[in-house]
Amino acid sequence: MSQFSKKLALVCALGGLSLSLTGCHGSKGLPEFTVPEEFDTSRNYEITFWAKNDTNKTQTEIYKKAIADFEALYPNITVNLNLYTDYGKIYNDVITNISTNTTPNVCITYPDHIATYLTGQNTVVPLDDLFADEKYGLGGTDLAYDGPAREEVIPQFLNECSIDGHYYAVPYMRSTEACYVNKTYVENLGYTLPDVLTWDFIWEVSEAATAQNADGTYVVNGQNVLIPFIYKSTDNMMIQMLKQKNAGYSTADGSIELFNDTTTDLLYGIAGHVKSGAFSTFKISGYPANFLNAGQCIFAIDSTAGATWMGTDAPLSDISEDSLVQFETAVRMIPQFDPEHPEMISQGPSVCV
Repeated sequence: MSQFSKKLALVCALGGLSLSLTGCHGSKGLPEFTVPEEFDTSRNYEITFWAKNDTNKTQTEIYKKAIADFEALYPNITVNLNLYTDYGKIYNDVITNISTNTTPNVCITYPDHIATYLTGQNTVVPLDDLFADEKYGLGGTDLAYDGPAREEVIPQFLNECSIDGHYYAVPYMRSTEACYVNKTYVENLGYTLPDVLTWDFIWEVSEAATAQNADGTYVVNGQNVLIPFIYKSTDNMMIQMLKQKNAGYSTADGSIELFNDTTTDLLYGIAGHVKSGAFSTFKISGYPANFLNAGQCIFAIDSTAGATWMGTDAPLSDISEDSLVQFETAVRMIPQFDPEHPEMISQGPSVCV
């Protein structure tokens, strides 16, 4: 089975077990569980699984195949897939259905959403005992597939699934961000691309790239359009910049620390690069990949999950072939203020039961 199928199988198996278990000691959500000696294969189960895709047929087919693989291993479990196009809609529907006890058995969601679900009574399953169970937990001996063992799960990802000392989710999809670079243009501007990007380097090259010919075209690409630096998520950009600067953003107890002198200095600096035409964002201009692939962007920061959209030969490029520009694509860590001590964001949803 693929890694995706294994993760989905683990979640569905946990969902199936949770339907047949008895309560023991409590926590914030549902009671913790006593795992049965044997899984009852003579009983039929139905699991409702709420997942998210981007109206992408490939993603939908992957979900369907993973479910089919799981149902072949567990013929007595039926998984009913309900696809959403937005995580926020899953969150809203779960919140709405808590009062009527019609929430899904399993859903893809974010940890802060799970924290809200926990404010309802008997809603989210704590998974501590299930994770640790020798037969049916992580790497369990009686699973019908090669399940991931505890030591095979990245500890930081698993920690993101812990709330008030209990695990309420399985880390499902994780990514960070990367800077996709038109290395050809960087070198044509007279620069050498470093192994670790700094903000100073990014801003210097981006400003240099705004130089125009007498006819208004840009020197570096000969086109009428160029946005040297585009960042997909302005939220992530500010969070990471402040983290790299060791400045406040917010705390786990809800304290807001965003409004500080460092934030002010960063925003004024960024505004200057916007005014010069060296920088823009997805919300203002559009997807970084489309500009990068058309030779209209030099530094495009987006999720690592979107790597297949980035570059001349990207298999999922969204622009027409006649708009593609040939260039050497390089991929780097997001820019840093201190290259010796890099800071990057971890993003992606988990799955709760």
